[in-house]
Amino acid sequence: MKITVETLVAAPLQTVWDSWTTPEDIMAWNAASDDWHTTAARVDLREGGEFSSRMEARDGSMGFDFTGVYTVVAPLSRLEARFGDREMIVEFIQTAEGVRIREAFDSDGEYPEDMQRQGWQAILDRFKAHTEAKAAR
Repeated sequence: MKITVETLVAAPLQTVWDSWTTPEDIMAWNAASDDWHTTAARVDLREGGEFSSRMEARDGSMGFDFTGVYTVVAPLSRLEARFGDREMIVEFIQTAEGVRIREAFDSDGEYPEDMQRQGWQAILDRFKAHTEAKAAR
């Protein structure tokens, strides 16, 4: 089952792309809530290149690594990746109002799909806020 989340970011396409693919930016937005944070991120932005991030609860009670391999890198347009036996597609769609980010990924089969959608949407909402603030500087 594919789950899709999306948002519209009021920022230039290059800024949106850079926020999505730069480790320092990823560490600033990659969490579903304020009680979590990303402590490390790595991006090898090429087909066959690996990416990883370490997300941890701020109280140190738990954490996990998210790693994968890019299968398609179409700059300023599309990223596709595999993580484990799952796939993810991220589209960067230029519109008159900004850049629409559409992210589709395979359900993990462990947690309820609504829970997964809410978590990934919360992260995407933080991405939007971070990127719009960055573009306003």
